[in-house]
Amino acid sequence: MLLLSTAAALCAVPALGRAAETARQVAQAEQAVRFQIPAQELDTALTAFADQAGLRLLFASRDLAGLRTAGLSGTLTPAQGLRQLLSGTGYTWRFSDTRTVVLEKVAAAPGVVVTDPVSVEGRRSSRDPGATEGTGSYGGSVTTVGSKMPTTLRETPQSVSVVTRQRIDDQNLNRLEDAMRATTGMTVLTNDQGRSSIFTRGYELDNALVDGLPAPLSSVYGTQPDLVMFDRIEVLRGPSGMLFGTGEPGGTVNLVRKRAQDRFTATGSATLGSWEYRRAEVDVGGPLTEAGKVRGRLVGAFQDRDTHVNVNHNRTKVGYGTVDIDLTENTTLSLSAARQEASINPFNGLPAYASGQLLDVDRSTFIGADWNRFRNDITDGFAELEHRFENGGRARAAVRYSDRDVDFKYAYSRSAVDPRTNTTGLTVLARQYWEESLSADANVSLPFNLLGQTHTVLAGVDFRRYQQKLYQGQVNFGPAINIYNPISNVAEPATPFTTRTENEPIQYGAYGQLRLKPVSPLTVLVGGRLSRYENTSTNLVNGAVTTFTEEGKFTPYAGVIVDLTDTVSAYASYTDIFQPQTATGANGAVLRPRTGAQYETGLKGEFLGGALNAHAALFRLTDENRAIADATRPAVSIAAGKVRVQGFEAEVSGTVLPGWEVFAGYAYTQTEYLTAPPGQSGTFNTWTPKHSATLWTRYSFQDGPLDGFHVGGGLRAYSGYFAQSGAVRFEQAGYTVADAQIGYQVTKAVGVALSVNNLFDTKYYSRVGGPTVFNFYGEPRSAWLKLTAKF
Repeated sequence: MLLLSTAAALCAVPALGRAAETARQVAQAEQAVRFQIPAQELDTALTAFADQAGLRLLFASRDLAGLRTAGLSGTLTPAQGLRQLLSGTGYTWRFSDTRTVVLEKVAAAPGVVVTDPVSVEGRRSSRDPGATEGTGSYGGSVTTVGSKMPTTLRETPQSVSVVTRQRIDDQNLNRLEDAMRATTGMTVLTNDQGRSSIFTRGYELDNALVDGLPAPLSSVYGTQPDLVMFDRIEVLRGPSGMLFGTGEPGGTVNLVRKRAQDRFTATGSATLGSWEYRRAEVDVGGPLTEAGKVRGRLVGAFQDRDTHVNVNHNRTKVGYGTVDIDLTENTTLSLSAARQEASINPFNGLPAYASGQLLDVDRSTFIGADWNRFRNDITDGFAELEHRFENGGRARAAVRYSDRDVDFKYAYSRSAVDPRTNTTGLTVLARQYWEESLSADANVSLPFNLLGQTHTVLAGVDFRRYQQKLYQGQVNFGPAINIYNPISNVAEPATPFTTRTENEPIQYGAYGQLRLKPVSPLTVLVGGRLSRYENTSTNLVNGAVTTFTEEGKFTPYAGVIVDLTDTVSAYASYTDIFQPQTATGANGAVLRPRTGAQYETGLKGEFLGGALNAHAALFRLTDENRAIADATRPAVSIAAGKVRVQGFEAEVSGTVLPGWEVFAGYAYTQTEYLTAPPGQSGTFNTWTPKHSATLWTRYSFQDGPLDGFHVGGGLRAYSGYFAQSGAVRFEQAGYTVADAQIGYQVTKAVGVALSVNNLFDTKYYSRVGGPTVFNFYGEPRSAWLKLTAKF
């Protein structure tokens, strides 16, 4: 009822007053921008203008056919630039809102917009056509995760969600797991902040891309990045083997870096919240030379917080710097470095009764030790060289280096709760982990004309190498812990490292894709990848070495897109991926890789001039060659397991009305074994709910006595899920969590927002794991107050 009432109130809000709108339009038109647009077709020049000015342009492309412009060069206001570009064309322009410009024929009556408008949207970050910061929108229109080149969501024949910078800021989505909880079809298994497991379409994400380059993503070692460094998150659901080689078939997440901008900006925020939550962010950057050909940016964050669980504590420090250098007007070198340090008093969740009964205890209950500790240090380096051809093509070479150092030791419950005494025992796990990863990619995309249509070819090569070393020890110890009155001041036992291993996977690949348009409404995509994978594993205790090589693995790709109208397209695609295994067969050799293949079909739409995106998809994914135990030969595996995941997804994101942003998604996901290991059958991923929905919306009042205020709210709803231990299930029934927010723009530069999470204080288990560990209560009602300043 609250959400329905809020929606009704939002729909009834009056439009922005004429005087305020005029003032904003004038301010937008008078901000100087550095333009560099060569002489070319007018519609192509306007696309470049929109990108460099950070504006959305509405015009009918066919009406501009045959018109050319002499181009634009220098530092000008958008108003001056438009006058120069449109001189002698018979067109004029006007602002329809603070960032939207409408082109009109000079003879048109005032206020008349040309028919069939095409939306062309630009951003301040002039080298990133998909940048979302500064747009105020919950809708992203351009992605690279499905093609390695800037492509609209409608031109990508798979389900893609974009978490924009505005949503990250509004909802306080500070870590990747926070953002994924608020994204269509994603499942997050709760753990310490930064250590939760993220699943999509039944499979855990095992890599996190940064601008298209991978490094391992591990819940165990807390390698999730803080989001202060990124402009947006692009989530591709389904296999992505053609572009990225090995991986799980459920999907891929690409985090896009904040880039140095061509004008000075400075922002900062301070947040206080429940359980002594404190967070501060700062972001400063701009041109470093008078001509603006060298631009820099520095970003930092500090966070310190307890949680609703006793003893559990988390502290994070983040620093990020980047420099963009224009070597020529069309060639840019980008360099960046990041450092993230995390210190946690970890909590491994609650135990349960062996019967399947979950505990009904205070949500602050902690099972562990005061000396529980976890620390990781992550250093990331990135270099990119990009050249933009005059015909719209692009060449790019990039390299990413990441170094992770993790050290932890913590105690947690080792047994189911004894129903006679309500007690459990303790286990301590200690690990040291070192990882270096290097990934590189070089590709070129070029348009070409054939039979009156424009087509695109993409070709590239990539490389990745991971060097991983692990020391581990584990012991059972300590007194019995009463779950209703737990103690944590237990003695710390010695935990020698009994396991020492080293792992070095290396992958090379070459890939290509053709994007063909046989006729105007139809686009056909065909592509493939040839990969070589090798892995060397060494037992550092006994010196045993295991090697595995996969030569000449081909991964195909195909897709088709049909434009049904100017705003709606239908699509279908086939995608593939492979994932090496470690299990061995009767001959002692490692089993051949698993393969994941998916068929997907759906509809995509761009509405309101591209301000609002929508998609709906049906998919079926099959995962084959899974290692299962050979029933006739103990300790031997065979590649015979098979899983099927299928379902439906729908999503709407972007601007509904001026000031009204929305993100809403629904997913139905069914996972099942078709051929299962002995003793297993039925559901494959029991933690993935069949039904899940997420909603977040915000309305900013723009007139009248409430001018400057905004209200927001949303929900996350899930059907039931369970964990299986033998014949026993540990179940959580379906639940819904609602959140709310109110904010006020104190001045043009300063704003404040108050948010309440879990508004109705719903009590539920956000994760169920079994009889011993990984049963986590969801966070109780909490609040945070955020002050933001932008200059």
